[in-house]
Amino acid sequence: MTEQHRSTSSAEPPSCADGPVGHAGACGPADARRAVERAIAACCRPDRPCDEHAVSDAQLVASELTTNAILHGGGVTDFHVDVVGQDVRVCVSDRSDRLPVARPPVDRQGRRRVGGRGWPIVCRLARDVKVSDLPSGGKCISAVVPLT
Repeated sequence: MTEQHRSTSSAEPPSCADGPVGHAGACGPADARRAVERAIAACCRPDRPCDEHAVSDAQLVASELTTNAILHGGGVTDFHVDVVGQDVRVCVSDRSDRLPVARPPVDRQGRRRVGGRGWPIVCRLARDVKVSDLPSGGKCISAVVPLT
């Protein structure tokens, strides 16, 4: 059986809608980081501390996924985070059917690229990353980051 902790008393996991957002359905990187912080704070206690580096890793994964959805996926259509046992699961949906790709750090002329590091960061920090097609179009990316 999986143990779950949520930072709100409702049945829904914390989302960017729980904090300030620009418009309906919007979720920026800062909103995502705050949602992760709220979810983790609800399960970390003195008798069950969470590693501060793991918390930062989970916030960075949420920030990178939302940034990628905004820059490459047509915007964030859904976001939620929950803590399951000793893991944080972050899910970000967007409008694009395109799969994320890691771009080489240099272009064909050998010049360093700006950006392009978000997806490799997510894949390195998360233990389990899944990309799922959504029935209404677009995709959902879920990433599990260990808290220990």
